Amino acid sequence: MTLPLNHLTAGRAAEIVARMRARTVAVFGDVMLDEFVWGDVTRISPEAPVPVVEVRRESVHLGGAANVLANLRAFGVRAAVVGVVGADRAGERLRVELRDAGAHEPDENLITDVSRPTTLKTRIIAHSQPVVRADRERRTPVDGPVEERIVAALRRLLKVADALVVSDYDKGAVTPAVLGEILPAAEAAGVPVLIDPKLRNFGSYTPATLVTPNHIEALRVTDTEDDTDEGVARAARLIRERLKCRSVLITRGERGMMLLEGGGGPVYVPTAAREVYDVTGAGDTVIATLAASLASGATLTEAAMLANHAAGVVVGKLGTATATAEEVLASFPPETNP
Repeated sequence: MTLPLNHLTAGRAAEIVARMRARTVAVFGDVMLDEFVWGDVTRISPEAPVPVVEVRRESVHLGGAANVLANLRAFGVRAAVVGVVGADRAGERLRVELRDAGAHEPDENLITDVSRPTTLKTRIIAHSQPVVRADRERRTPVDGPVEERIVAALRRLLKVADALVVSDYDKGAVTPAVLGEILPAAEAAGVPVLIDPKLRNFGSYTPATLVTPNHIEALRVTDTEDDTDEGVARAARLIRERLKCRSVLITRGERGMMLLEGGGGPVYVPTAAREVYDVTGAGDTVIATLAASLASGATLTEAAMLANHAAGVVVGKLGTATATAEEVLASFPPETNP
């Protein structure tokens, strides 16, 4: 079944968003900084056939799991993020940015690991087009003592959380040992768990309420290349059977989303994006909106529709971005009286 874009009305969306301010969402995953260097290109280097970028400005944004938190805060949700940083300047900057974003107790929930750098992605942009990206990171899994500190922080947050998001960017903070402790604890506490997965840890995402792979991840993990509606639905069923999760939502870029909930049939949600400038961080926006919506009493279908509108807002912006409640609600067509 393909849902019409007006399946979720503006009025119902406003009700869900209004409830978000009374909700708390915990986020766990790979936190990082996204650094952008903006400039112009007018010549090619005489040293090598590469463009010379004349830098005009620079900006820094929260990335990865920290960007999930930023998106939650943009909706007014009370949120905390548990992650790992290095003992470096980027780690200090990340703490400052999280405090400025209104994260709950960032100094307690960010764990310093002196053996690794804070993940930092530097993108050079010229004339609104990416030129190159440089990553500073260490992707090996964190060690046992760090895992224990992560679990302790998450157990503390589960006592007050209305939902838990696991944002796995495959940078080492999310490990099978931590998932094996926290996911059963969340289920026992009645806290819904939403997971933005990566292939390395795929078999460890259980138990979970919702898993949200993109279509490439879904096809790879199920060893298929069938990217048709039927093929993606079949991949979702295989993922649901493998992980024993309640629901699977597969994001499909310009083709929107496909939701498989419970024992029902697939539901296809068409994209709400009008113009696409940059998909950086769109997955963070989707899972943040899903979590905030479910915590606020939305059905999973309603949450998917709202997340679809939020993603449509952020892909129309350049760079790592968030969608405010006002922007998302403004993307709904006005309701008309019958």
